[in-house]
Amino acid sequence: MDTPLSTIAVVGLGTMGTGIAEVLALAGREVIGIDISEAAALGAVASLEASTARAVGRGRITEEQRAAALARFRTADTLQAAADAELVIEVVPESYEIKQQVFRELDAVVPPTTILATGTNALSVTRLAAESQRPERVLGLHFFNPAPAMKLVEVVSSVLTAPPAVEAVTALARELGKEPVAVGDRPGFVADGLLFGYLNQAAAMYEANYASREDIDAAMKLGCGLPMGPLALLDLIGIDTARTVLEAMYAESHDRLHAPAPILGQLSSAGLTGRKAGRGFYTYDAPGGQDVVPDALTPAAGAEAGAGRAVASVGVAGSGTMASGIAEVFAKAGYGVVLAARTQEKADLAKGRIAKSLERSVSKGRLSAEARDEALARITAAGSLDAFAEVDLAVEAVAEDLEIKQQLFAALDKVCRPGAVLATTTSSLPVVAIARATARPEDVIGMHFFNPAPAMKLVEVVRTVLTADEVHATVRAVCAKIRKHPVDCGDRAGFIVNALLFPYLNNAIKMVEQHYASLDDIDAAMKLGGGYPMGPFELLDVVGLDVSLAIEKVLHKEFRDPGLAPAPLLEHLVAAGCLGRKTGRGFREYARR
Repeated sequence: MDTPLSTIAVVGLGTMGTGIAEVLALAGREVIGIDISEAAALGAVASLEASTARAVGRGRITEEQRAAALARFRTADTLQAAADAELVIEVVPESYEIKQQVFRELDAVVPPTTILATGTNALSVTRLAAESQRPERVLGLHFFNPAPAMKLVEVVSSVLTAPPAVEAVTALARELGKEPVAVGDRPGFVADGLLFGYLNQAAAMYEANYASREDIDAAMKLGCGLPMGPLALLDLIGIDTARTVLEAMYAESHDRLHAPAPILGQLSSAGLTGRKAGRGFYTYDAPGGQDVVPDALTPAAGAEAGAGRAVASVGVAGSGTMASGIAEVFAKAGYGVVLAARTQEKADLAKGRIAKSLERSVSKGRLSAEARDEALARITAAGSLDAFAEVDLAVEAVAEDLEIKQQLFAALDKVCRPGAVLATTTSSLPVVAIARATARPEDVIGMHFFNPAPAMKLVEVVRTVLTADEVHATVRAVCAKIRKHPVDCGDRAGFIVNALLFPYLNNAIKMVEQHYASLDDIDAAMKLGGGYPMGPFELLDVVGLDVSLAIEKVLHKEFRDPGLAPAPLLEHLVAAGCLGRKTGRGFREYARR
């Protein structure tokens, strides 16, 4: 084990530096906060006093613990104050020139045994270490904002870093109550390396006018369970900061997915850098404010694209989990539902699945027995599409195969009455190709529900160049009645959610292929550092590797971007029949039930 790291200097007392100092002081370390700005130093002291007072008020620490932590924190305006530190953590601006100057000055001040840690998330730790007189004692220690709350710490080694230094800071991170993840030196490391590519693609999607900022953010929150939408998160991080990280990533990878979207440069140049400026993708109540205020791009409340058609009855085609879930959603919302499958037996089995789902809702207190019975009574199981003759809305949820869906829509065209809306739940196929199988493509639209349909609030409403405004308005109104959140998007591969989600998942697989990090470390990094409900490999195994590969292929075929080419490891696993939880083995192995 290396030195005990009981006295630690933090250089740079911005938001991150102050947060790190607070964590260290509360954990019993002597902390020297260093900043050339007197205002920053005073602000750090005030921030520590306020945050620890809130912690006392919430019962997290005692008044005695607060007083002791505050006594362990002192500030200085010169690096000479770090002379006795066993560890120095720098969190100065993301600039090689500034950071190298700090390291050069520290070399002349601190003992040879002191560990120098950079908080960078974009610059090369190796390059910084090479400029130091003690490269074996230089490493990266990447906390996440806000440091007191976020559990992840990435411990970054260069080829020059000595193992005892890594062991010492890893032990420190654990003592601070953090989850350290060991990573190598590349821009973005694990969490930001995956996160910023996704954020960049969201910015590019918005810039292309494919979907509104509100719909992009709502789609990723409701469709993936993320705590924030990507554009709101860019505003929080700082658009200029994000662009700096992406520039560093692109310089190394030359992957177009990391080439900063032009809008990031335009907003940065205009000083519209997000919350800290009071305006970025959204407008805020004040510089540094958290509350979004309406601006010229804010949708008018209740604005819809005209009047829609009346919908009283709904047909759902299919007998799988998605079809059953969609039928349940409509029945609970008061619609008469015809659930049609290829045979009466399959339709009855699907209705039985709905009955079990409704019963579970009753047992959990989410639904009354009376509401259960009423919903089930509204569902008619049928063994033929002929039962759709009088429905107002027909929704298909059959296999994700273009030919199968085209055959189904050709049949719906003959069976359904004039004026009925025909909707496909495809997640990856071109809706217009399905619509063209009918003689009324203006009546065809996408309604992409998410699994499980009764629980997931999002519906991607996909209109083609042929979809009538009246049909679009009808589906939006139906979504409101079934208590789903509709987001509008055009007819292109992946729509919003899959177009942003699957490149991120594919990049995670590439990290494993390159032996950069382990499955467990990547999953932990994204859950703890990015707020994701599941790590990428957990999610891939749940979705199914075959389904994931199919979506990756569709995205690659449509956008022709080399960075979207499916990772070979994914293709190899699918070829081997390792498809995830459903087969008992994917990226991980699962117990057979």
